Amino acid sequence: MHPMSNHPPIRRSTRNLLWLVLAAPLASITYTYSAGHLFYGEYLHLTGDWSTKLLILALAVTPLRRMFPHARPIAWLHRQRRYLGVAAFAYALAHVLAYLLRLGVLERILDESLEPGMLAGWVALLILVPLAATSNDWTLTRLGHRWKALHRLVYLAALLTIAHWVVLAFDPLPGFLHAGLLVLLEAYRIAKRRRDRRVAHTEGSNP
Repeated sequence: MHPMSNHPPIRRSTRNLLWLVLAAPLASITYTYSAGHLFYGEYLHLTGDWSTKLLILALAVTPLRRMFPHARPIAWLHRQRRYLGVAAFAYALAHVLAYLLRLGVLERILDESLEPGMLAGWVALLILVPLAATSNDWTLTRLGHRWKALHRLVYLAALLTIAHWVVLAFDPLPGFLHAGLLVLLEAYRIAKRRRDRRVAHTEGSNP
């Protein structure tokens, strides 16, 4: 795999545009919150909502690619799915920082971290840290097959993120809906992969 510095200008420009699109909502939400036009609870909800949606989108890209193998926009998004995960981590980090700054007392933070919903969120964040740190071409090349094994942890992070949402939200229904969408997409991906393997095995066994 070529290093990022060797990517053609057009590819770099489209990637930069993607980064701009992903960062714009966070910049707008954070500015509005810092200016006092957004309540603390609203900021937590928006950053958490964006983080979860981007994480699910990153996981949904592969099933969507299998559903629509000839769709060029999905094929392009499939190549950029690592950056969706990085953006999800950025929103999660903003979510956590706002929470830490609001509480400000380490003892209270530690006490709350033992609650089931909070614990799920903290573990999800800890999983996302190494995934975000290794979401680059250089690390992918260095780790080889181990990179893919490491990044399978994103499924656990997504489940814990949704658990965090469902347990702590005033209205858990959106969290359940996100969970249902994730389950459907992953069920399709697994079923399609097994079907492809059976077909390949059948064709390989024929003379």
